[in-house]
Amino acid sequence: MNTRPLVVDLDGTLLKTDLLIESLLLFIRHYPWRIFSLLAWLLRGRSYLKHRIAQHVDFDAAVLPYTGDLLHWLRQEHASGRQIVLATGSNQKHADKIAEHLGLFSAVHGSGAAVNLTGQTKCSLLRQIFGERNFDYAGNARVDLPIWSQAAQIIMVNAPASLRRLVARRHGEHLVLGGSDNRLLGLLRAMRPHQWIKNLLIFTPLLFAHQFTQPDKLLASLLAFVAFGLCASSVYLLNDLLDIQDDRHHPSKRRRPFAAGTVPALWGLLAAPVLLVSALLLGWLVSPAFLLVLGCYYLVTLLYSLAIKRVVLLDAVTLGLLYTLRIIAGGAATDIPLSLWLLSFAMFIFLSLAIAKRCTELRGKTAGSLRGRGYLHDDQQIMVPFGIASGYLSVLVLALYINSNEIQLLYRQPQWLWATCPLLLYWVSYFWLKTHRGDMHHDPILFALRDKTSLLIGGFMFLLLIMAI
Repeated sequence: MNTRPLVVDLDGTLLKTDLLIESLLLFIRHYPWRIFSLLAWLLRGRSYLKHRIAQHVDFDAAVLPYTGDLLHWLRQEHASGRQIVLATGSNQKHADKIAEHLGLFSAVHGSGAAVNLTGQTKCSLLRQIFGERNFDYAGNARVDLPIWSQAAQIIMVNAPASLRRLVARRHGEHLVLGGSDNRLLGLLRAMRPHQWIKNLLIFTPLLFAHQFTQPDKLLASLLAFVAFGLCASSVYLLNDLLDIQDDRHHPSKRRRPFAAGTVPALWGLLAAPVLLVSALLLGWLVSPAFLLVLGCYYLVTLLYSLAIKRVVLLDAVTLGLLYTLRIIAGGAATDIPLSLWLLSFAMFIFLSLAIAKRCTELRGKTAGSLRGRGYLHDDQQIMVPFGIASGYLSVLVLALYINSNEIQLLYRQPQWLWATCPLLLYWVSYFWLKTHRGDMHHDPILFALRDKTSLLIGGFMFLLLIMAI
C-alpha cells in the first residue's frame, strides 16, 4: 500500500469540467440583469469572483461529469486506507459539497474570498502541510507544474499530449489517466449541423414564386442558408451551455457534449460568438433586409434560451415563429414578396409541430426531463387538442388559398392543388397518431424527414405542385 497522501485537483481532473465557467453560466441564466456585477467582482480578484458567485448558485454533485478512470482508482485507494485530499481552485462551498457526495476525502482545501488556491499558492499550502516530495498529486493543466515539481509521484488526468510530453521531459515517468474524448468532434456535434436541414425553409419563397431558375436569387438563398446555419449553431451552443444543469437530469440530453464534460464549456463560450459574427458578416453580404431578419431570429432564440422556454405555451408559439422566420428570411434574401397565405399556413403547421415536440417530451418522461420547463406531466392531455387543431387549421388555410384569386397568377392548372388538401389532412392526422402512440422523434421535423410515409406524402404533394405549374 502507498502510504503517501494523495492530493487530487478538482476542475478538469476529478471533474471533466470547470466549475467556475459553469458557475458563471448558471449565474447568467438565473440573474441576467446582474451580469455587470461579475465585472465588479472580478476587479476585486478571481477568488472574490468565485466566492460571490458561489453565494448565488449551487450544483447537484450527483450528476456532475466525473472522470471515470480516476474516480475508480480513488475508490480503490480509499478502500486500502490511503489518505486522499481534495485541493482545488474552486470555491470551498462547492468543493465541500462534492467531497460530501463522494465520501473519499479526509480533508478539503478550496478557494475563499481572499485566497485563490491554484498554482504556486496551492503548491505552498501542500508543501507546508505535507512537506516536499511527501505527497502524490493528480492534476491536469500547466498551472499544476509547480505542484508536480514538489510531488513524489505525478498523476496526469485528462491532460493534453503537449503537456504530457513536457512533464515527461522534466520529471520522467508518471501515471496517466483519462483524456480519451475527441473534443473537436464533440464541439462539432454540439453545433448540431444535422439541424441545418431545417434551414431549407429559406428556399420556400423561391420555390413557390417559381423563381428557382434565377442564378442570382438561388445564390442569395444559398448564402442565406449558410448564414442561418452558422447563426443556429451559435444559438445551439449557447442554449446547451445555459442548460447544462438541467440536461444532466434528462435521460438523453445528459449525453450532450457540454453536459457530459466531453467538451469544455469554455470552448463553447469562445465558439458561439465566432459563429455568430461569421453569420452576421455573411448576412450583410446577402442584403440589409436579410441581416435584419437574421438579427431578429438570433434575439428571439436568445430570449427563448434565457426565459421563454420556461413559459408554458409561449415556448411552443415561439418555436413556431422561429420556423416561420426562416421563410421570411428567404423572402428577404431574394427580395420576393411573401404571401399572407404562406405565412399563415406556416405559423399554424409549425405551431402544431412545436406542440407535438412538447407532447413527446411530456409522454412517459421522468421528473428530470421536465427540469427548467413550466409543464406538468398531465399537461399532455390538454396540449394534444391544441396541436391537432393547429394542424387542421393549416389545412383550412391551404384550402382557402387554393380557392383564392391569387392562385390564378402563379398556376396554370390550379385544380391539381386540391388533391394536396386530403394528403395534408391525412398527414396531420397520421403525425398526431404517431405522437399519441409515443412513436414520435423528439424533433418532429427530423421525424418527417426520416419517416417513409411522410416522405411519400411529401413526394406526392410536390408532384401535384409541378403538375399545377
